[in-house]
Amino acid sequence: MAAIVIVHGIGKQYLGPHTVHASVSPALRDGVRLAGGPALDDEDIATAFYGHLFRPPGGGRVTKGEPLPDPRDPPDPYERDLLLVWWTEAARLEPERVPAPPDARPGKAPTPFTVQRALYALTRSRFLARAGDRFLLGVLRQVRRYLTEPDLRARIQEAVAAAVGPDTRVLVGHSLGSVIAYETLAAQPATPVPSLVTIGSPLGIPHLVFDRLTPPPAQGRGQWPAGVDHWTNLCDRRDVVALTKRLGPLFDAGERRIRDVLVDNGWQAHALEHHLTAAETGAAVTAGLAVPGERR
Repeated sequence: MAAIVIVHGIGKQYLGPHTVHASVSPALRDGVRLAGGPALDDEDIATAFYGHLFRPPGGGRVTKGEPLPDPRDPPDPYERDLLLVWWTEAARLEPERVPAPPDARPGKAPTPFTVQRALYALTRSRFLARAGDRFLLGVLRQVRRYLTEPDLRARIQEAVAAAVGPDTRVLVGHSLGSVIAYETLAAQPATPVPSLVTIGSPLGIPHLVFDRLTPPPAQGRGQWPAGVDHWTNLCDRRDVVALTKRLGPLFDAGERRIRDVLVDNGWQAHALEHHLTAAETGAAVTAGLAVPGERR
């Protein structure tokens, strides 16, 4: 099995493990080399792919793929609350580009006008540069489905666990993939991975993500994943998905502490490949590969 396993984020349902791997593997190899790490071969890196589990089945009279969400329709309450949280954060981070919401209180009755304004605002931010509103609604739907559909959640974690083996030293999770990586390690104590690297992670979003984790937080603190010795968390300061930029205060457990690191991803603050080519990410993976001791 590969020494490094990458868990992708949302919006990959029309790709596949080889197509995703073709972009993320060289990007990570560039980041590790930039950090002065070892020269990695392609077989040193594996991609844990779960995007197909969000792909709707074919067939039917008029089915041409996934039904496109309409910004004019009232969204699911969970999706709306997450959208407004991201809009509020985007306006705080980039007030010169993103207009502030008139009222972003979670739980307020949904209004299509507010949803459309939020979508317009977020597509002006570095979080979703060049992305459309229907794509963003699809993103919200996948986050909501993972956190609220137990059978789907279990199947996704099984797909990730299958990519992890006794030789895996580092598990890298991006965006929703960081939540999946965290929960997979917590659910698989018999297959520990010494180093966890989370990038662009929504793990710290209160109520909507953090408080819905499995295992659940206790007294406001998330549980440290079993078997993990080192955890590095990286994000761009303009990334609204990584709403809580420092995960250490939420997950640190005694001497086991998260190393929170900011990176600069330029115009696309949340992009996976931009994260992987960063020297900071390369350094985190290099450190993970060098963790001494044998696997438990």
